[in-house]
Order: sequence, then C-alpha cells, then structure tokens
Amino acid sequence: MAVSVIEQTLSADEDACERLEMDLLLEAIQRRYGYDFRGYATASLRRRLWHRVYGEGLETLSGLQERILHDPDCMERLLRDLSINVTEMFRDPGFYRALRERVFPLLRTHPFVRIWNAGCSTGEETYSLAIALREEGLLERTRIYATDINDGALQRAGAGAFPLERMQRYTENYLRAGGTEAFSTYYTADGENARFDPSLSEGIVLAQHNLVTDGSFNEFHLIVCRNVMIYFGSALQEEVLELFGDSMTRFAILALGRKESIRRSRHVDEYEPLDERERIYRRRR
Repeated sequence: MAVSVIEQTLSADEDACERLEMDLLLEAIQRRYGYDFRGYATASLRRRLWHRVYGEGLETLSGLQERILHDPDCMERLLRDLSINVTEMFRDPGFYRALRERVFPLLRTHPFVRIWNAGCSTGEETYSLAIALREEGLLERTRIYATDINDGALQRAGAGAFPLERMQRYTENYLRAGGTEAFSTYYTADGENARFDPSLSEGIVLAQHNLVTDGSFNEFHLIVCRNVMIYFGSALQEEVLELFGDSMTRFAILALGRKESIRRSRHVDEYEPLDERERIYRRRR
C-alpha cells in the first residue's frame, strides 16, 4: 500500500524535529562543557545519543539535554558513550609489523623520538607501542604522548593493568605482530588483572586532549591515530588532519586505521605512502 502524503509529511516533520533536538543538544554540550561533537558522523552520533536517552530512562533528546545541563554526572556517562573505547593490545598485528619494518628504522635516525598516540583510549595501544619500541631498542629515547578526550579512560590507562582473561588473545596478537620475547615477561598477575612492567610507562605522558577543540602542543616524529576519524564527518576529518600536519616535524609519519585514508583529503599531496594497506604515510617535507 502506498504511503499517504500525510504519513510522509509526518515522517519528515519527525525527522526535522529530531535533527533540531540533536543540534540543540550538541550546542548545549559545547557551551556548558566545552566538548564539541557537532562535526561527528551523524548516524553513529545519533545511535549513541539515543543509547544514553534510554539509559537514563528518558524518552526524548530534549529530555537528555535538560538532564545534562543540570547533572554533570549524566554528562560523564554520555561522554563514555561518545568516546570510542573498543581496543586491544597489538590490534591488527600487521600494523605493528609494518612499524617494525618501515617506521622504526626511520625513527632510529633521530637522537630523541616524540610520538603522539591520539585517541589512546584505555592504553592498550600505547603499551603495545612501548613494548614494540623496547624490542627495537628505541624506548629509552622515546617519549609517547598518549591523549584521549575521556578522562576516565586515561585513568585506566595510567594504571597499566588489563584483564588477565584477555592475555591469551593479546599474546596471539603480539606473536603475529612480530614479538620477539615471551609476552608473559611483560606483566605479572594481580588478582583478575595483568599488571604491566612499570618501566614501560616511564616514557609515557597521559593527558586529556580533544581533537576537535584543542590545538597542537608539540612536534612529533610519529602520530598514531587509529580508528578514531571514522566517527568524524568529512569536514572534521580535514580539520584533524590539519592539526596533525601542524604537529609534525619534517618528514614525520602519520598512522591511521585500516578503514581510514587520506586519499580523498585535500592534504593527500602532503604525504607519500610507506604502507598503503596499513595506512601509514610519510610527510613529503
């Protein structure tokens, strides 16, 4: 049966109303708390906002806006929903193999190395980088700046402890990533957690940083930002790539996630691929 004109009009009105509610909610978050999610990909953002609406026992995005404005704890819960914390140690082992083969030899030419792990989440990727750098003899002269928008995730990263039940999978990833030691030598069992060697974190600086609103804070030889920009709209992706460019030394290296690319970016001519499959690029100048 054909959809009536009235039904089509009602559906369009509902969509427009929801879009307005989203816009007002995101504007309220930006003005009240300073977090700017207005450039995020709409479909993913919508799902996460409605997840929090239902989680708070509410019925509308407007209801969520009211609660967030008056309840900072609600904002913290929403921030956890909006922060992408899907991660594991040595995720995508081929990426770490590419680092060892293509990137670390270039970093070895520098007397001191600065790495920015942007969107570090709870720290699994940061510790993976530290382990790989140690095995390549680079960790002692490397500073890793690990940043994330979510302060709660950073606190977990600072603990350097991850669920012991995950170590079997992490060990498999590590070996496939070209690990040269017994993975178990890097951690000790502590109850239900695996606590990693504190010496791995001596060169790690954890800090809160918002890729959308915060600026450059150093010059880096390597920037690792994997599986973060897939949640951004195209305009915001361009802004973040510009931020990364402003944060690089000459001939620095940018590493993205496998579903991310600079091919359609206006910055594409600024880079040459070191490993296109693993989305690793080097600045041309």
